[in-house]
Amino acid sequence: MSRKKKEKYRIRPVEIKVNYLELVPASVLIEQGNTIVLVSSTLSDSVPPFLKGLGQGWITAQYGMLPKSSNSRVNRERNGLSGRNYEIQRLIGRSLRQAFDLNSFGEKTIIVDCDVIQADGGTRTASVTAGIVSVYELFRQMVAMKEIKKIPLKRWVAAVSGGVVNGEILLDLNFEEDSSADADINFVMDENGGLIEVQGTAERGSFSDKELGELIEVGKKGIKELITKQKEALGVL
Repeated sequence: MSRKKKEKYRIRPVEIKVNYLELVPASVLIEQGNTIVLVSSTLSDSVPPFLKGLGQGWITAQYGMLPKSSNSRVNRERNGLSGRNYEIQRLIGRSLRQAFDLNSFGEKTIIVDCDVIQADGGTRTASVTAGIVSVYELFRQMVAMKEIKKIPLKRWVAAVSGGVVNGEILLDLNFEEDSSADADINFVMDENGGLIEVQGTAERGSFSDKELGELIEVGKKGIKELITKQKEALGVL
C-alpha cells in the first residue's frame, strides 16, 4: 500500500524497550513499523589480537535472522555467515564504534547481538539504532558497578533508510517499498546530521544528485526522530 503524501517523510512508528529480557541486562527490543529486532550487549575481558597491549576496547556486532522472521523461511546459518549478514554486522559494528570512546573502558570487547524476529524492511538500520541504546545501557550498568567513571558516549548515532519509489522520495522503507524502489540508501548519521556511513544502490537505471540531496535531508529528519526515541527509552531527555 502506498503512503499518504503527508507521511512519506516520516519514520514508521517506533518503540524501544530497554532491559526487555528480565535475565539479560542491556537487552533492547526495537519495533519499527512491522520490523522487530532484539539486541543485547555482552562484555568480554579480551580484545582482538591487533589491539592487545594498546589499552583500548572494542565494540563488535553479530547479526542474524530467525528462520520465520520473513514470509519465506530463512535457513539457520550453521556453516558460516552469508555474505549479506557478514556485511550487515560489519556495518553495525562500525556504526557503534563511532558513538563511544573506545579508550575509556580498558582492553575489553562489547559484543552486540542483533537478532531479527520479524523483518519488514530496515533491519540493519533498526539494529544500529537499538544497538546504541543497548551499549549505552551496558555502560550505565558498568558505571553503577563502579567499573568505569562515566558513560563514554561521544555522540548520539542512529540509522535510517530512504529511497526513490515510483519517482517519490520516501523515508524508512518497508519491505514492499524497498523491493519496488528505483533506488534505496541506508544512512548512519549523528545527532547533528553528520554522515557516518552511506550505503546506496540504484536498482533501476540511476538516480540524480538532486534526489541524493533530498534523501540526505529527509534522512537527517528521520535520524533526529530516532535519536529522540533512543533518549526517551533510556530516560536521558
